[in-house]
Amino acid sequence: MAPSTPLLLFFLFASLVSLSYPKPSNHSLSFSLTSIPLSSHSKNSLFSSSLASQFKQNPNTKTTSYNYRSSFKYSMALIVSLPIGTPPQTQQMVLDTGSQLSWIQCKVPPKTPPTAFDPLLSSSFSVLPCNHSLCKPRVPDYTLPTSCDQNRLCHYSYFYADGTYAEGNLVREKFTFSSSQTTPPLILGCATDSSDTQGILGMNLGRLSFSSLAKISKFSYCVPPRRSQSGSSPTGSFYLGPNPSSAGFKYVNLMTYRQSQRMPNLDPLAYTLPMLGIRINGKKLNISTSAFRADPSGAGQTLIDSGTWFTFLVDEAYSKVKEEIVKLAGPKLKKGYVYGGSLDMCFDGDAMVIGRMIGNMAFEFENGVEIVVEREKMLADVGGGVQCLGIGRSDLLGVASNIIGNFHQQDLWVEFDLVGRRVGFGRTDCSRSV
Repeated sequence: MAPSTPLLLFFLFASLVSLSYPKPSNHSLSFSLTSIPLSSHSKNSLFSSSLASQFKQNPNTKTTSYNYRSSFKYSMALIVSLPIGTPPQTQQMVLDTGSQLSWIQCKVPPKTPPTAFDPLLSSSFSVLPCNHSLCKPRVPDYTLPTSCDQNRLCHYSYFYADGTYAEGNLVREKFTFSSSQTTPPLILGCATDSSDTQGILGMNLGRLSFSSLAKISKFSYCVPPRRSQSGSSPTGSFYLGPNPSSAGFKYVNLMTYRQSQRMPNLDPLAYTLPMLGIRINGKKLNISTSAFRADPSGAGQTLIDSGTWFTFLVDEAYSKVKEEIVKLAGPKLKKGYVYGGSLDMCFDGDAMVIGRMIGNMAFEFENGVEIVVEREKMLADVGGGVQCLGIGRSDLLGVASNIIGNFHQQDLWVEFDLVGRRVGFGRTDCSRSV
């Protein structure tokens, strides 16, 4: 499942449309999330990272009290099933905190999958016309311009680095959580030509993300271990709204950047964490804190991303991690082997034995917050009897950020408090959190 090249998502973004939102309620919604084998670009990618547009955030935006719970099984992406339209049609989407614009697969016979969304069956579906403010060509915040199609509708395109793509029309549609709780019509991409079968649920800090458009105050997810003892894929959980377990979470404040800051390597819409260091087997590695902070170019930013499989570190941090791994388990290293073009700390042998040689690893943040990766979860089985430490070099992917991927978020509640501008963590057995 190794990719020949990393897949960078290039998204089209725009300014927020004026929508009418219901007043905040005290009700909450609970839904289940499902994980399925990855398809197309998701199956072959080690990470997903969008080029962010520079939207200004409105701190006075009201939030809506949703509490939607879903469960998912963990493969390499976190797949959620959400009810969209009126009446609702269940759509599978990749939960991605590194992306902004959400999109779904729309039905265009005869080549689209049978699970694609059928606009003709929804009374709340509408397409944005060319004269809409979101469909202005050459808008500065756009990675690529939108265009008018032959029907005078607003057309968008996603392009991936390996040549895969998703394109279609910008539309408005509701998420129908229950008969009494729905979102207003939100901006979505309705893909009519795509190399993927799942859509994207964009959850970053951008004004076009689902969480922003739906006025979500909090959301959280719990990633189960990749495999249970029986060999099946366990089910995890996803909440929109307050998490009933949040009293035990430890929180770290997000780092924020002015939207006017134009740094070539910075994503100002990502969830950026104040990371302090890394411990392996109880030893604090000699890595300067500056390696985890954005420099004047934006390089070194540390972000947490549900849409990235493994964790990636800038060279200064990665070299220290590898140096320590060589000391602890050097004889077991598979020399000359690189998985996915970026993971070169790979081993032949039993993952449990090698994990015990390495010990636990911890990512340290401000306020005493830590993400502890237990030795049993240090290595990923990449096939052929090869086990790789789930950490790669960012520069081999062509990025200059530290990215904490979902592989190192297993058995961990991760809550994004959008009002409080903080992220919370809580250890748990995610396979039992549903």
